[in-house]
Amino acid sequence: MEKPKHIFIIVADSLRKDAVYNQGVCMDYVEKNSIQFTQARSSACWTLPATSCMFTGLNVHEHQTDTHTRNLPKNIFTLSEHMKAKGYKTIQVTANPVTTEIFGLNRGFDQVFKTWKLVTPKLKKTMYFLLSMSKHRVRNMIFSKDIVSQKLLEDIEVANCWGQNTHLDAFQKVYELIEENDKIGQPCFFFINLMETHFPYHIADTFKLSGNSLLEKINEVTTLFKIANQNFLLQENPSIDQKYADLIYKRQLTSYQIIKNDLNYFIESIHKNKENLVVFCSDHGDNFGEMNWYYHFSNVNDGGNRVPLFWLNPNGDGAKVVDTPISSRFIFQSLLEHIGVPQDTTLFKNEALNFPTIQSFWYKHQRGTLEKYRYNQFLFVDNGNRFVKRNDMWLTAPITGDSYHNESRFVKMDHKTNPIEEFVEDQEKQKYLLKREEEFDIFSNKMMEATND
Repeated sequence: MEKPKHIFIIVADSLRKDAVYNQGVCMDYVEKNSIQFTQARSSACWTLPATSCMFTGLNVHEHQTDTHTRNLPKNIFTLSEHMKAKGYKTIQVTANPVTTEIFGLNRGFDQVFKTWKLVTPKLKKTMYFLLSMSKHRVRNMIFSKDIVSQKLLEDIEVANCWGQNTHLDAFQKVYELIEENDKIGQPCFFFINLMETHFPYHIADTFKLSGNSLLEKINEVTTLFKIANQNFLLQENPSIDQKYADLIYKRQLTSYQIIKNDLNYFIESIHKNKENLVVFCSDHGDNFGEMNWYYHFSNVNDGGNRVPLFWLNPNGDGAKVVDTPISSRFIFQSLLEHIGVPQDTTLFKNEALNFPTIQSFWYKHQRGTLEKYRYNQFLFVDNGNRFVKRNDMWLTAPITGDSYHNESRFVKMDHKTNPIEEFVEDQEKQKYLLKREEEFDIFSNKMMEATND
């Protein structure tokens, strides 16, 4: 297998799988020239652990980069470091600060281009207000003596650009970098993060509300604030009106529809008749009321973890649809095999072990997460069902169809035995899961002890 000339991972941040397929054909060129994984699931529920899974090929408890632990350990060799060792120049073009040096996800990249540094903010005052009023951490900083700190300034600067579409600016930068490196015959690995499909979900070139009346607009912006602040973790009674959560869900559908033609054209331009390998996916999904969950922290349901995943081999070889459950963390192993580093399990081989496992760790809200939400979760998929361990109790639900708003809730299992031992027939898979469950429990317990200190 010849190494691809250039390799691209394009991530539409927070994009749910059903948002991509909502209008039928999602992207004409991409669909016709890719391997579509229609049952792909992320290994984690928000950008830091999910991207770390893709960058390391590991489960969350193995790379240990999440809500409470934060930074990616320096002793774990990343995808970009592997690419570098094989002669690729490694480049990140990102609109999300989480993928940068803040948490160590810049490691191994020769160059990191932050989209908010490439564009001129169009709604500076508006986004300053929205960020300062919606983010508890930033609010504290604004009203403290630390207002001039570089960290705050970076936060505000990022938010300025989150209020406008910047995907074309990112694509233009990538075109320039391709041309620059093609002149000297330098193969490149690109990681590209797009934020249009991330909260607050762009429904126009610059931030706007979608409600028709003044009352609808007020309720819409109030719901946006509540979702960003995770209000439902703080109150016993429902704090988010489902009617307006559905409106926010439609914002994501619209955000994808706005960028999909540009995205399809960009992928075609870097792939057609070229020896390049392109992966388009999202890092995780989002929740808009499924199982009474909102936003992306702490969940393991399908609304928040089923993701679009398209794999475009050089020249579109092998285009097909794969409708079996797989984990997107195996993007790591699959790319390594394409650059000459053999792997036992990839997206394309060893179905016994490339199935989804998802881990989530409770979100520590600064104002105090309710006790009932302080739990970690371990989920796996087997034989058309999902099994989740929560508070030392096993629950189950069938795999969801494509309408996640009708997602079946997890119900407590009556079985006294471990479902891994009772229901998983493949012995290799059973052995793997029992080992991962044991490791997860150890990591989870340590995290809980540290959190309680």
